[in-house]
Amino acid sequence: MLRHGEAQPHGSANDSDRCLTERGEQQARCAGVALAAIGLTFSAVYASPKVRGLNTALLACEALGGEPVVYAGLSSGFGRSEALELIETEGVDDRILVVGHEPDFSQTAFDLTGGRIDVKKGSVVGIRIESGASQLLAVLRPRDLAAIEGSGV
Repeated sequence: MLRHGEAQPHGSANDSDRCLTERGEQQARCAGVALAAIGLTFSAVYASPKVRGLNTALLACEALGGEPVVYAGLSSGFGRSEALELIETEGVDDRILVVGHEPDFSQTAFDLTGGRIDVKKGSVVGIRIESGASQLLAVLRPRDLAAIEGSGV
């Protein structure tokens, strides 16, 4: 899971239309480069239809390759059942990336793994799901991704 990068403040535009800030764009690109640098590839990238989510996915995909697929379920209310549905769509041995929002991602991580985390803007959460069991693998915040990517953003 990749949470969208920093976005325009609430109230500056309709929630669905809020754009990434310059920093948010850097966070999205950095996440894509960092994930590619550690050798991760994805069979599919699913993105929220909200502007900040879709743009985060598009920018991350510059380094990861592929094109994000807009998935309406990521706009609000994304949870355990939607995550499992996407995995079944792609295949249990495939790796997918979902780009969306809080508080959905923290709750989904908890529902899948029992781990209580706070997914900051621009952060990546890795979860392995096998045979109905789930394991929290990593939580990489923007500073961690920047260290991997080498920019220090």
